[in-house]
Amino acid sequence: MYHSGPSVFSIYENETSAVTFILVGFSEYPHLQVPLFLLFLTIYTVTVLGNLGMIALIRISHKLHTPMYFFLSHLSFVDFCYSTVVTPKLLENLIVEDRRISFTGCVMQFFFACIFVVTETFMLAVMAYDRFVAVCNPLLYTVAMSQKPCWSLVATSCSWSIICSFIFIHFMLTLVFCGTKFINNFVCEHDAIVAVSCSDPYISQKVIFIFSSLLIILTSYVFIVITVMKMPTTGGRYKVFSTCVSHLTTITIFHSIIICLYCVPTTKSSWLLVKVASVFYTVIIPMLNPLIYSLRNKDVKDAVKKLMCSTLSS
Repeated sequence: MYHSGPSVFSIYENETSAVTFILVGFSEYPHLQVPLFLLFLTIYTVTVLGNLGMIALIRISHKLHTPMYFFLSHLSFVDFCYSTVVTPKLLENLIVEDRRISFTGCVMQFFFACIFVVTETFMLAVMAYDRFVAVCNPLLYTVAMSQKPCWSLVATSCSWSIICSFIFIHFMLTLVFCGTKFINNFVCEHDAIVAVSCSDPYISQKVIFIFSSLLIILTSYVFIVITVMKMPTTGGRYKVFSTCVSHLTTITIFHSIIICLYCVPTTKSSWLLVKVASVFYTVIIPMLNPLIYSLRNKDVKDAVKKLMCSTLSS
């Protein structure tokens, strides 16, 4: 009787099941393991409290029930999820000697991290569009940014991030991996994974996507600047720029690090720079976003003061 051979899928599954990755992380600096653990634990705690606190504050304060803060609450949720996908594994690897992670576990970490980082890029683009409408079309703002369009923009950002993540995973799974490989990072990040494969990486789609999302943001702010410069009074210009400065600060930090990480050629001597950049955009930025929007935003400050006063008086 004729017996068919194993399917391509079963061969691939057997090959990848034998693959094990070891996250090198910061193991080459053993004297820094405990200080780094305490530092990143503190950052993660501030990240969780800051982002969840921002979400709760926006929900509680009726003054913050505007499209801008609606998008900010979703950005805070994305930052919380993104940090939670990455930081616990980083903390674990700083205190244990066994830094192994299965191929499936590494791919899943990359997949979920990819979903949240792509969602963040589009949420920042949506927030830029919100500021563009508020400045350039103030009379149409309440109509253009009503509840239904706002939810549609958030849903589109999330849906597109999932689609993009599946595309990135598809190209990653076309690479060949075997045996035990050392990933020279603390997270299953794209460049670090493809660096240990035996195949040519497919990163052009990701680079194009990063530039396209940044182009949306830059285009929105070009129109904002043009509109503001046409305003007759200096006070009006200052007021508009003051509402945009927090968002501009966030996107500048986020996209400058992303571009540095994915568009600068990676060499053996640059892996420490890659790790530091990865720390910034996976660990530190999720902590900075709520701080930037709270410290530089009068509405948020007023909402916090009002909440504290009502809490103390009750």
